[in-house]
Amino acid sequence: MQAQLRIATNITRTTRVQTLPHHSPYVLNSVHEALRYTSSGQLTPRKTIFSGIQPTGIPHLGNYLGALVNWVNLQRNAAPADRLFFSIVGLHALTLPQNPIKLRQERLDTLAILLAVGLDPRRSVIFCQDQVPQHAELAWMLNCTTPIGKLQRMTTWKSKLATARNANSTDEIDESHLNLGLFAYPVLQAADILLYRATHVPVGEDQQQHLELSRDLADLFNRTHKERVFPLPQHIITPAKRILSLRDPSQKMSKSAPHPASRILLTDPPETIEKKIKSAVTDSERGVGYDPAARPGVANLLTILDACRALSGETPPGESEDTSTRLETLASEISTLSHADFKRLVNDAVQTTLAPIRDEYARIRADESYLRDVAEAGRMRAFEVAESTMADIRIHSITVDLND
Repeated sequence: MQAQLRIATNITRTTRVQTLPHHSPYVLNSVHEALRYTSSGQLTPRKTIFSGIQPTGIPHLGNYLGALVNWVNLQRNAAPADRLFFSIVGLHALTLPQNPIKLRQERLDTLAILLAVGLDPRRSVIFCQDQVPQHAELAWMLNCTTPIGKLQRMTTWKSKLATARNANSTDEIDESHLNLGLFAYPVLQAADILLYRATHVPVGEDQQQHLELSRDLADLFNRTHKERVFPLPQHIITPAKRILSLRDPSQKMSKSAPHPASRILLTDPPETIEKKIKSAVTDSERGVGYDPAARPGVANLLTILDACRALSGETPPGESEDTSTRLETLASEISTLSHADFKRLVNDAVQTTLAPIRDEYARIRADESYLRDVAEAGRMRAFEVAESTMADIRIHSITVDLND
C-alpha cells in the first residue's frame, strides 16, 4: 500500500500520463468477469491485453516503432474497463547466460524506458515477471501437458537448432549450447499470457506461432477439465514497422547484433545517432527510390523517416493507405536528393522523435526509489490477478491446500 500511495503522489514525474481510475477493476475472479455491462444494460466483452519485453539492454528504434508505440496507442485507445498488462520478462532472458547484477539494473532501465515512452502505471499494470512466482508455477503445469512435437516445430527452436548444428551431417551436430529453457521458452510465454487470462495480444510476425501455441494450450486445458478457465487469446493487428539493421538491411535491427552501429538505441546521444545514420548502408544508385528488394538500405531509411514523421505529426499516419504506396510517394517527393542530404533528413526526423524520450528517461532513471515503487505497485496488482487465476487452476491439480 505504501508503494501505491507513493505512485499516486509521484506519478507527475512522468509527463505523458492520463488521469484514470486506480486498479479496482483489475481483479478477475473468473472468466465470466471478463464481461461488463454497457449503459444500455447489454453485456459486452472487455479486453485484457498482455505483452512483454526482455530486459536485455536499452530498446532500440526498431523495438520502439515496431512494438512500444503500439503499446502506448493500445493504452490510449483502451476502454475504461479494459485491462492492460505490460511485463518485463526477466525469466525469458535466462535462456542465455546473464550477469545477475547487470540484469537487475537492466530491469530498471527497461522500466524507465517504458515510462518514458508514455506507459502510465495508473492505467496499465507494469511489472517484472520474475517477481510474480505464479508465472513459473503455471509454466510447469503447462509443460506437463505440452506435446514435445509442438515445441520441436517452433520456428525459433528450429533456427537455434540449425545454428547449433552448423554442420553438413548429423555427426557434426553441436548442441552443447542449447538448453531446456530455450526449448520450453514458448510454454513460459504461453503461461505469461494465460496467467492474466489475456483476450488480446499484440505480437509481431515472428511471434504469431507462439500465440497459436498459447491458444492450443488454453483450449487443451479447457477441454481436459470441461471448464472454460482460459479465454483463447486473439492476435491484435497493429501497424508494426519492421526496422532493419543499419549495417545489414537484410536483417532486422537487433540488440544482439555484434556491431553497435547497426542499431539506434532510444537513449543514444544526438551525435551518436547522427554518426550511425551517416554510416548506414545504402547503395551506389543515385537519388532516392523505394525498392525493398533492389535497394533495401534506402528503403529502410525511408521507413524510418516515414514512421518518425508520423509520430511527430509532421505527416499524417496514413493508416488507410497501403504502406508501400505511402513510401513510394515519399520517395518520389525526395527522389532527387543525394544520399548525404537524404540521411540528414532521416537524422532530423529521428532526433525529433527520440529527444523527448531520452530526456524523460534520464529524469526518471535518476530516481531509482521511484522506479522501485512503480515496480512494487505493479507487482502487487499483477500478483493479485495471477493468484486469482491460479486458485481456479489449482482446483484441477495436486497443488491445492491439503486442508481444503
